[in-house]
Amino acid sequence: MTISMYSASVPVFKQILTGLSNVLTIAENHATEKKIDANALLQARLFPDMFALTRQVQIAADFAKSVTSRLAGIEVPAYEDNEQTFAELQARIAKTIAFIDGLTAEQIDGSATLEVVLRPGTPKEKKLTGQAYLLQYGLPQFFFHVTTSYDILRHNGVEIGKRDFMGAY
Repeated sequence: MTISMYSASVPVFKQILTGLSNVLTIAENHATEKKIDANALLQARLFPDMFALTRQVQIAADFAKSVTSRLAGIEVPAYEDNEQTFAELQARIAKTIAFIDGLTAEQIDGSATLEVVLRPGTPKEKKLTGQAYLLQYGLPQFFFHVTTSYDILRHNGVEIGKRDFMGAY
């Protein structure tokens, strides 16, 4: 049985990005209610050598749009990575969801055997099938950055739980 590459990508990215958006709303409300400078959360990190919350959210959105774009055989949309507020992060997530919502099953299904080349022309070049790219690289990377975003906020006292992370399914 073959996997539906569309079903394993677009709905998953959309569900978890929607959950991330909800988590960011809760975090912003937490900062307001507790009179915490929002930048304290936006720039928080779990350890000094890790990316801050803002960058974690940007990277999560990047994986959602880049994985689906490559599987659909279209150019990956470029984002500026200049978000500095909760509202700007929410706009990035909304833009990403709108983009992936515009992709169809016909564009993505059948990409399981597509060759995806990561970091082409560099010593770190890696060639993967579309299915390996999605299941063994793209989704794990995406979930890592969403989970780290959640963990940063939870570590900083934002009252969120697994239901918030998961979103509606």
